[in-house]
Amino acid sequence: MLKLDDRDLKILSILQKEGRISKTALAERVNLTPAPCWERLKRLEKAGIITGYRAEVALSRIAAHIVVFMAAELQGHRAENFQQFERAVQRIDEIVGCWAVGGGFDYILQIVARDIDAYQRLVDQLLDNGLGVQRYFTYIVTKPVKQSKAMPIDVLLSSPELTQKE
Repeated sequence: MLKLDDRDLKILSILQKEGRISKTALAERVNLTPAPCWERLKRLEKAGIITGYRAEVALSRIAAHIVVFMAAELQGHRAENFQQFERAVQRIDEIVGCWAVGGGFDYILQIVARDIDAYQRLVDQLLDNGLGVQRYFTYIVTKPVKQSKAMPIDVLLSSPELTQKE
């Protein structure tokens, strides 16, 4: 694992919230000159810590849609069953997130569809394609409450005794 110092962490924290910040402004914010800041940025990218840059799109301003979370359980629990399902999920654009989980279900999927009918057609496709979905539960999002734009780097890297307040 790449050793990160406070400046690296600050760079990551800033970029998560302000991905379009100029290199000069980023360097100023982390108290470096542009060249060393750029070198750090390239090192973080090369190490795979920074995996990309993307725009946040206000989908509701472009098209009507629904967001659905689906809990899915597979019939078979052999490695090839999971691999087949995961390969299929990668090919379906409406599935925007998928997590393998423990504790009763095998996967939690986040799906964005035009409407409930489009969602049901996608479910039918999953069931008809021989992917081994035994059962599933649908949870329709009625409103977003929190969608973090940044991972809690500071919290994850701080010592527990400093974060627990009594």
